[in-house]
Amino acid sequence: MAGFAAYPASLPRLAALWGMSAAEAGLVGGAYFCGYMLAVPFLSGITDRVDARLVYVASCLLAAAGLLLFALGAQGVWSAAALQALIGAGLAGTYMPGLKALVDRAGGARLPRWIAFYTATFGVGTSASLLATGFLEARLSWQASFALLGLGPLAAAGLAWVGLRPVAPQGATGSGWWPRLGPVLREPAVLRVALGYGAHCWELFGLRSWMVAFFAFAAGSGQAALLAPTGAAALINLIGLPASILGNELAAKCGRMRWVAGCMLASGLLCWAAGGAGGGPAWLMLLLVTAHNIAVMGDSAALTAGMVATAPAALRGAALALHSVLGFGAGFIAPLVFGAILDLAGGRGDAHAWWFAYGSLGVWGVVWVLWPRRAVRG
Repeated sequence: MAGFAAYPASLPRLAALWGMSAAEAGLVGGAYFCGYMLAVPFLSGITDRVDARLVYVASCLLAAAGLLLFALGAQGVWSAAALQALIGAGLAGTYMPGLKALVDRAGGARLPRWIAFYTATFGVGTSASLLATGFLEARLSWQASFALLGLGPLAAAGLAWVGLRPVAPQGATGSGWWPRLGPVLREPAVLRVALGYGAHCWELFGLRSWMVAFFAFAAGSGQAALLAPTGAAALINLIGLPASILGNELAAKCGRMRWVAGCMLASGLLCWAAGGAGGGPAWLMLLLVTAHNIAVMGDSAALTAGMVATAPAALRGAALALHSVLGFGAGFIAPLVFGAILDLAGGRGDAHAWWFAYGSLGVWGVVWVLWPRRAVRG
């Protein structure tokens, strides 16, 4: 995940360099998740047939190649978007297939806890990517930063190849090369969890795509910044790690879907408060953005663990593919919508525009909570 936040961390610089509008900047950021969405049905689905370890290693190499090509060939909106999609496709073959590799090698009553730790490390990877990009860009060109970040996926490929023993997935002999989504879509409980994950990812990836730019706006509006934009974003994302793990533990005690609904309602309110703090004191903005991020991350592991627990064992790869398509499909659209709202409401220099754009992040979570379950069954 070394390159996951390379573009969001570089967004203010690249937007100025290429003269991008907020909508165009959001398009480039969302293209990462578009690449993920297009690749994940195949790359996650085939883990029902072949060892997820092989998919993981090959996809790490793809992500490394995408980062190098971005450094060499990105020159504007469309070339950057295409190469971001390629990097995102690399993540598609590492995140859920990595989870499948864990599930195929672990089991028992503690599996939901291992899943919670695994999904929480996404936040660690995001924070590390933000810090690494900020560190490199302060000393090198953005091209050199992207190229050096490509070393991360290469290291991950080597570790997975050496550290994971080969394992044949359950149901391998009867599975095809494309995920069997039909049986998965006929499972109402699976579909509801997947739709919830879509709402969660709309908020999460919209937030991560624009968080550094939001802090840069606040710093440019005259506030005394407590931290550099990339440092503040990295710290807040890192705080999401215990929020995700503890959220999964609490979900197991009070009911998974009840906990998820509470988190989504809380984040749906906090996103408006955080967005409105952009023109206020720096400490208040950091506090509210942190609180919002905690609410967003509180249901992350609970949703993914819920998908693994709900899906039939032989269809887990297909279920995780659907989970990822809806989640990262929302992640593709959310940054673009965020940027379009910024443009329509007054631009990146307007505090009210940031308030409206930020507030849009929590809409779908509230809709998911209020939408009747019988509609999903129908």
